[in-house]
Amino acid sequence: MSAETGPEDCLFCKIVSGDIDADVVHETATTVAFRDRNPQAPTHVLVIPRSHYANAADLAVGEPETAAHLFDAARAIAEQEGLGEGYRLVFNTGAAAHQTVFHAHMHVLGGRAMTWPPG
Repeated sequence: MSAETGPEDCLFCKIVSGDIDADVVHETATTVAFRDRNPQAPTHVLVIPRSHYANAADLAVGEPETAAHLFDAARAIAEQEGLGEGYRLVFNTGAAAHQTVFHAHMHVLGGRAMTWPPG
């Protein structure tokens, strides 16, 4: 868990528990995916584990199978959203990488051409 926030005050944990509403587009036993409230692309979905880990690195160590499930969910979302032309998967890990919610999450971005470098 992160020093920045624990599960009791974590925004994403509250979405998982249903205490905060979200536009959920995909769910599995280990993941929840919902539309970003500040989209950076026509399709911008966040895929999170139901369990609380501060970032992707911590999730990979603590629950590697769940980390893999995020990628399975991303594939299903890309298919569901019609992103066959391509999409981007992004993890921001740490404040210096602009992670603002310290619960591991993957961004699924698509629906427009992506530029490189990403910034």
